[in-house]
Amino acid sequence: MGDAFTREEFATPEGRRRAWRALMLGDHGFLRKVYDNTFEIAPGKMWRTYQPSPAKLKQWKERGVKTVINLRGEKPSGALLLEEDACEKLGLTLVNFRVFSREAPSVEVLRNARDLFEAVEYPAIMHCKSGADRAGLMSALYLFFHEKKPLDEALDQLTFKYGHVKSAKTGVIDLAFERYIQHARANNIPLNDTDALIGWAASDAYDPAALKREFKPKPLASIWMDVLLRRE
Repeated sequence: MGDAFTREEFATPEGRRRAWRALMLGDHGFLRKVYDNTFEIAPGKMWRTYQPSPAKLKQWKERGVKTVINLRGEKPSGALLLEEDACEKLGLTLVNFRVFSREAPSVEVLRNARDLFEAVEYPAIMHCKSGADRAGLMSALYLFFHEKKPLDEALDQLTFKYGHVKSAKTGVIDLAFERYIQHARANNIPLNDTDALIGWAASDAYDPAALKREFKPKPLASIWMDVLLRRE
């Protein structure tokens, strides 16, 4: 049966048990008992974290959180179906916003992220599987777009402190922003100019597919992240 789930299956006792097994084993939920990769991004307003269990979502609700941003997308999985069910019962708004950890962000992702942060109700959390790469990308974009932080400062959210490894395939994200920062500094563009980043990303100067072909991850780092840790 693999990882595929249907909502009809989830409605059965065996379906719920399989969803829990997928969350605890496939999504490494058991590791969250000893390693909590959760950080506050903006005081009292936004946090970054890993795939939350229903119990964690209840804790977030008790802390006043109103919105949960799922960066893994809306393909049915054990984790998503448990999350949907818990958010509905708790009165939390669940927003599915898919981003990728091994792609340079497209201009559509940048535009939609800016719109998302203007639209959601705060306080909010956002999560991917492990809270490292996609959560790091979106945390940087949140600080840049919503909190108006300079981009180089916002990119501190993409570091090893949070589990992000620049030498693995996920480093293509860093390369994309490095290229923009080089462009901005060469043209005296302030690094808190959000429209300038969008404009550059929409131009012929930016080619996410070409950047992905150009980026060469370190083999050992990729094995560690993709095979041992099973990062998405």
